[in-house]
Amino acid sequence: MSQQAYLSTEGHEMTREEKKVLAGTLVGTTIEWYDFFIYAQAAGFVLAVLYFEPLGEESQTLAQLVAWASIGISFLFRPLGAVLAGWLGDKFGRKVVLVITLMGMGGATFLIGLLPTYAVMGIFAPVLLIVLRVVQGLSAGGEWGGAALLSVEHAPRHKRGLFGTYPQIGVPLGMILATLFMFGLNAVLTEEQFLSWGWRVPFLFSFILVIVGYLIRLRVEESPVFQEMKQRKRESAAPLKELVTTHKKYTFLAALIFAANNAAGYLVIAFFASYGASVLGMSRTQTLIASLIGGVGWFAFTLLGGWISDRIGRVLTFQIGYGIIIVWAIPMWFLIDTAVVWIFALAIVVLTMGLGPSYGPQSALYAEMFPVSIRFSGVSIGYAFGSIIGGAFAPTIAQWILNETGQSWMIGLYISLLALVSFLAVSVVPKRLQGINLQDDTEREELNAAPKLKLN
Repeated sequence: MSQQAYLSTEGHEMTREEKKVLAGTLVGTTIEWYDFFIYAQAAGFVLAVLYFEPLGEESQTLAQLVAWASIGISFLFRPLGAVLAGWLGDKFGRKVVLVITLMGMGGATFLIGLLPTYAVMGIFAPVLLIVLRVVQGLSAGGEWGGAALLSVEHAPRHKRGLFGTYPQIGVPLGMILATLFMFGLNAVLTEEQFLSWGWRVPFLFSFILVIVGYLIRLRVEESPVFQEMKQRKRESAAPLKELVTTHKKYTFLAALIFAANNAAGYLVIAFFASYGASVLGMSRTQTLIASLIGGVGWFAFTLLGGWISDRIGRVLTFQIGYGIIIVWAIPMWFLIDTAVVWIFALAIVVLTMGLGPSYGPQSALYAEMFPVSIRFSGVSIGYAFGSIIGGAFAPTIAQWILNETGQSWMIGLYISLLALVSFLAVSVVPKRLQGINLQDDTEREELNAAPKLKLN
């Protein structure tokens, strides 16, 4: 697909403001996920040794389990962050939330890079590490919803899927950036240097990324949908109350729809690299190369997923993605267990063929599921709970399954069953929601009144 195909579709020429919006959402989510990825990769390589040292003396496996669990702790605070961000976003706009969450996420990451280890501070080191993870969780709870809505609400109806992929491709781009950083450090530093100070460099570099993201986001205008809603004085006095009383069905569905993608995604983000190095005996460089190739595949298929959802439908695109994951989640482990780097990478790339279609259209799908007055709250809270169900403890569960069964393919069974749940959840979403007017809920109300179709 050519660059011109992105800039002009069905007679629509992308405006300068639209380009600024897409750049702002892309930069922010890339930074957010870069921050999460470097933590996840550090959890797989060094945190068990540096911050959970006493547990390592009893059992290295236990220390690694706790290190993986420290990833999930931040997810538990995402719903609270989503509630706060949803209230702010529905009352004061999408843009202000994006600036706040970017600063919170990047600031916490930078401080992790400065945090002394257990050997220096004792128990205070892991405690402060968890506190900073909580700050990251609160910030991430509102980041995605604001970016997703800013991109989709600026989009023409026939290009919402494509516009909505920009915050989504921030995930693989963040992974690629984090993996390149780790790869470079492993290439030039000794193991002792990496454990001593090298692992901190990607965390400290986050400060520069935050400044760049902040400057870009300051130039982005508020969502036209929110501006129109504010002009009409339609903002909800209590969006969370309205959400849980009248739109809980779609909030629940949104959580289930995202769960499997987030779980499978976190295997790509961190678990595969750690598994290859610690269980299969591959070098850290080899596993990082495989992860980097997987990140490129994830980027391509996510962009394709959003683009194709504008043509064949969001629900069908999701079903194709989850169908691939259901079928591939078990066989891929037999390729991974060969410990041959190119076969290892191939297994990850095929998995991203399912991850892309079940992630690219998510922004547009979620935006069309909720009315404007509580859209930020619905999108953010559904996403946050989905991340808890799916990705919060996926590496921990995968490690536990491996310890208990000794069979890697059993992890694939867990992912496959979760993907089946997400497949069924997205199948419940009415296809007639695609292309619905996001600025005026009159069309939604008409659909809601139609026989045999209830949108709330």
